[in-house]
Amino acid sequence: MSAKSTNGAAVSFKAVSRHFGSVRAVDNVDLEVADGEFFAMLGPSGSGKTTCLRLIAGFEQPTAGVIELFGQDVTQLPPFSRDVNTVFQDYALFPHMTIGENIGYGLMVKGVPKPMRQQRVKEMLDVVQLNGMQDRKPSQLSGGQRQRVALARALINEPSVLLLDEPLGALDLKLRQQMQLELKAIQHRFGITFVFVTHDQEEAMTMSDRIAVFNQGKIEQVGTPAEIYQNPRTEFVATFVGTSNIFKGEQAVKYGGKEGIFAVRPEKIRILHPDESIPPGRQLIPGKIREVFYLGMSTRYMIDIDDGGELIVQEQNTRQDGQTARGRSVVMVWRRDDLRELIP
Repeated sequence: MSAKSTNGAAVSFKAVSRHFGSVRAVDNVDLEVADGEFFAMLGPSGSGKTTCLRLIAGFEQPTAGVIELFGQDVTQLPPFSRDVNTVFQDYALFPHMTIGENIGYGLMVKGVPKPMRQQRVKEMLDVVQLNGMQDRKPSQLSGGQRQRVALARALINEPSVLLLDEPLGALDLKLRQQMQLELKAIQHRFGITFVFVTHDQEEAMTMSDRIAVFNQGKIEQVGTPAEIYQNPRTEFVATFVGTSNIFKGEQAVKYGGKEGIFAVRPEKIRILHPDESIPPGRQLIPGKIREVFYLGMSTRYMIDIDDGGELIVQEQNTRQDGQTARGRSVVMVWRRDDLRELIP
């Protein structure tokens, strides 16, 4: 199958569902991933994101709906007939093969002659910065290096869509952050559509052109990282992607001006200095600092509101007295435009 034989989205879901008995792992999902896009599927465990990835790969069959790759219906096609490759969290390398043999395995299966295969393996080793390691075994490599091998093995077949199932989950924080940058650079270099599954908000925000936020088998919101963060549509998105202060009931009426659900991000709230005048057009709330958390570049404050409830406030560490503020009475302000009304 030639995945780019027709125009259209790289990946398209049309009312796709996948049920396991009474469990609706994916429930009537509509989705389009653009050609050349780095697209993240973000959500907690059991939200349906990995099942969607497996549906694209052909490892699962939908209970209902249509899946298309570049305008072609692939709903009933087996995995080997789809122009996609998958990179797994556990790497799935062949332990008895060398790194070069692992990377070139797909070309060998396709019958590519050995000299051409070796040349392509050499090129891929250069791309993933593993030059000279083709004769080593996977057991001789670090976790980050094995992840690079898995990526090279997937890319050497030049798939139109690369599927990545939490591929950085087994790496430590520093290496994970390094691989995030490298993955984005490789995606730009090859121009291949990447569909990336993760439960890590930072990964999704750092690498993606757009994000689909999953919850209980459905998509709550699709948008750019900035759109998802600055303008969450639902309470789930507001609290899962970053941190939000949520107002309901009487607080919603007081701060939002009507019944409903409202959210404001902690960094949008500012603690006034004692001698500072109240800026115009600001929401004013008095309270008392209950707890202080030093986070390096910033400090997070848990503040009890005088008339009930609490607020989380996060500020850059420009104050000299942040760490001694526990128990202090303060006045907080935010711009009314920073309050977001959410869909119930």
